[in-house]
Amino acid sequence: MSEQEPRTTPPTVPGSPASPGVPASPGSPASPGVPASPGSPASPGVPAPADPAASDAPALGRLLQDLASELNLLGHGFAAASGLHATDVQALLAVMRAAPGPDGGPGGITPGRLRDELALTSGAVTAVLDRLERAGHIRRTRDAADRRQVFVHYLPGAGRMAGEWFAPVARRTEAVRGEFTPAELAAVARFLGRMTEELEALRHTR
Repeated sequence: MSEQEPRTTPPTVPGSPASPGVPASPGSPASPGVPASPGSPASPGVPAPADPAASDAPALGRLLQDLASELNLLGHGFAAASGLHATDVQALLAVMRAAPGPDGGPGGITPGRLRDELALTSGAVTAVLDRLERAGHIRRTRDAADRRQVFVHYLPGAGRMAGEWFAPVARRTEAVRGEFTPAELAAVARFLGRMTEELEALRHTR
């Protein structure tokens, strides 16, 4: 949603000693010289649960709610700092997430796809795009092959604005990533991806 996260931290190979200054993840197999977590099994290669919330559905639900709340508050903070409506910010970030074009430049998104992503009416999407265009954050173009098809692109100024605001988020995300092994991160990514798919499917049934 913003500038690329820095990738300066080399990934830790699962089961290898923890990187200097980076504590081993709770519940992961103890690395040489790193004491096992209290209560973890002594058998090599059999990690204890990383957190009680991992097997406690209500606790895991609360963690997801807390994360969603913090992300929502960050979005509202960005909206206030940039003088935009909260819905405008969601639309702008959706435009920025759109796949890059064939030339590798900023991609585009159709108003119809934006309507589906934000669950807005066609009229509401038009009003949002009008505001973003007046503010100098986006531009609308027509497809060369089909002039009826409209694409929305973000402008460089919007990218810089979002990049500056969310850069600290990227840095903190990278710092947290460094606390986990690639295998743990893969499990987290798989879980979040599946949750997103299920919630999106649920939203479309209502």
